Amino acid sequence: MADKPEIFSKAGRTKPLPQDPVTRADVKHVLEHGYVVIPECFTRAEAKEARDEIVRLLGQNPLGGRNPFEGRNTNRIYSLLNKTRVFDKFTILPRVLALNDYFLDPGYLLSAFHTISINPGEKAQALHHDDGYIQFPRPRPPFGTAIMVAFDEYTSTNGATRIVPGSHKWDSHRRPTEDETIPALCPEGGVVYFLSTLWHGGGANTSSRPRQSATVQYCNPYIRPIENQILAVDPRKLDKIHPRILELMGYRHMDPFIGYADGLGPRRAARRMVRWLQQEVDENPPTFAHESREPKL
Repeated sequence: MADKPEIFSKAGRTKPLPQDPVTRADVKHVLEHGYVVIPECFTRAEAKEARDEIVRLLGQNPLGGRNPFEGRNTNRIYSLLNKTRVFDKFTILPRVLALNDYFLDPGYLLSAFHTISINPGEKAQALHHDDGYIQFPRPRPPFGTAIMVAFDEYTSTNGATRIVPGSHKWDSHRRPTEDETIPALCPEGGVVYFLSTLWHGGGANTSSRPRQSATVQYCNPYIRPIENQILAVDPRKLDKIHPRILELMGYRHMDPFIGYADGLGPRRAARRMVRWLQQEVDENPPTFAHESREPKL
C-alpha cells in the first residue's frame, strides 16, 4: 500500500553514489577525507551583509567566551534564527543539503547554528569531533555533519578551522596531534563541509583582524540537537522563517509519526502554544486534541 509507513531499519545499507556529477564528486571527497571545501556558495555582497550584521548584533562591548573551548577572545552569537533573518539562507545551501541527503537520514535536524568571530590573539581550540558526546564506539557512520561558513577568507593565520583529514575513519582510541592537522583554507563565500566524526578545532588567530564566520551543524533525527531550536526561537516568529528551515528546527514530524504533540504535528502544536500563553491556564484540557477540536491554522 502506498500509504503504509516504512518503520523498518535501513541501518547498514550502502547508499549508491548520487547521479549528479557535482554532488557525486563532493560525496566521494568526503568519503575519503571526511571533509570538502565548497567555494562560491554565496556572493561577496552576502558575505559583507553577514559581517555587518554580526557587528550590529555584537554591539559596542561584545562578550568573550565563557571557557577556553568557546574561546576567551572569541565572540559567538547563538539563537540566530530568533534574532535576524540575515543568516537564514546559510542553513539551506543547496550543495550542503545535497550532501546531507547522502550522509544523514531523512528528517535530519538543525543541531547548532551560531556565528563565530575569532579575534586577534585567540589561541587554538582543543581538537574534538562534533558527535563525541554520543557514547557509541568508532569507527562508525557519523551522527551529524557541519559547515563552517566563510564570511571572511579562511587563512592559515586568521583562525581557519584545523582539520585532521581521514580521521573520520579512526577508532575510539586514537587521538590526533597538532602535527596531524591542516588549516581548512576556504575563500570568502565558501563553506567547509565535514562529518561529525572528523577531528577538528578552531585555529589560532595570529593576524591583526577578526575572522568572521558561522557554524551550521546538523544531526540525524533521532539525536538530541546541541541547541534546542524549539525553545530558542519565539514561536510567534515562525511564519517569517522558510518552511524548509522550520522542518530542520523540528517543526515537522519524523516519519512515520515521531515528534507529535497531543496527536498534533509540531507546527500546529506551536500555534496552539502561542494561544495558550495568551489565556488563563487550563487545568482540565481536552483528553485529545482531535482534528475537530484543534483548528488547522
